[in-house]
Amino acid sequence: MRKKAPYQPPSIPSSEITSESVWLKRRHFMSVAAGGLIAGAPLGRALAASGSLNYAAASNASPGGFYTGEKQTPFDDVTRYNNFYEFGTGKDDPASYAHEMSIDPWSLQVDGEVEKPGTLNLEDIQSGFDLEERVYRLRCVEAWSMVVPWVGYSLADLLKRFQPTSKAKYVQFYTLQDRKQMRGQRSFTSTIDWPYVEGLRMDEAMNPLTFMATGLYGKDIPNQNGAPIRLVVPWKYGFKSIKSIVRIRLTERRPKTTWEMLAPQEYGFYANVNPQVDHPRWSQKTERRLPSSLFSPNRIDTQMFNGYQEQVGHLYAGMDLKRFY
Repeated sequence: MRKKAPYQPPSIPSSEITSESVWLKRRHFMSVAAGGLIAGAPLGRALAASGSLNYAAASNASPGGFYTGEKQTPFDDVTRYNNFYEFGTGKDDPASYAHEMSIDPWSLQVDGEVEKPGTLNLEDIQSGFDLEERVYRLRCVEAWSMVVPWVGYSLADLLKRFQPTSKAKYVQFYTLQDRKQMRGQRSFTSTIDWPYVEGLRMDEAMNPLTFMATGLYGKDIPNQNGAPIRLVVPWKYGFKSIKSIVRIRLTERRPKTTWEMLAPQEYGFYANVNPQVDHPRWSQKTERRLPSSLFSPNRIDTQMFNGYQEQVGHLYAGMDLKRFY
């Protein structure tokens, strides 16, 4: 059995965590995308949402933190600036290559500690639940952030359909594993143990904020953003919000997650947004709100639990958040 090479974290200077190449080449990408939409090029297909959704829109009076009055990040930035290592490590790689993944057919298996294990097909995923819009902050562990209008339904509603047992203490999520469709899985076989895996505590999963997104900006979610279904946990760093989910497994024991296994000294199981606990290689006190550029970094202060402390702070009462990071 081939021994995996040890994980080597990328060297990221604290002054600028992520590449600005996508923003600086924005006009070029827009022209390519426009041409692709006319000629049917792959990038055009990847960026064009497949259809409008029928959903209940968020409002200023929406309860429970489901709406933020902050300016929403432009659609172009939301769909062109992503981390999705299954398609490469560059921020523009998902938008460039995610068209290689087919989402039809698709199935989502739900099993483990449930009374009624089963599978949702693509139609179930996209239209089997009442859709609503929620405008959430998204904060990356790399210290950049967005404000995104997601469309979907609560994870609690999905899980209740399969009737979790009393032994269900954690929820484990799996991204699609397909080396033919996901070029990044061919490139990082020596470091990442695919498929990508994430997990939540059961009370986190059942919290009203925890969301399963099937759309954004009122249309079907593009491949590069996690089509056809992804998790959104707005008070946690973005890597917890796993994309293109094919399996949800309820367990009695806490699962090991991908980044926790790769670099446990840097990425813990909880990954709650916390400006008081720095990443070992950079500060988490501020973030770069997109859109931004090298000349206008648009930095703002990071909020505890990404601004959702009122809704989720009680979940961690008495916990040492430096230890359980």
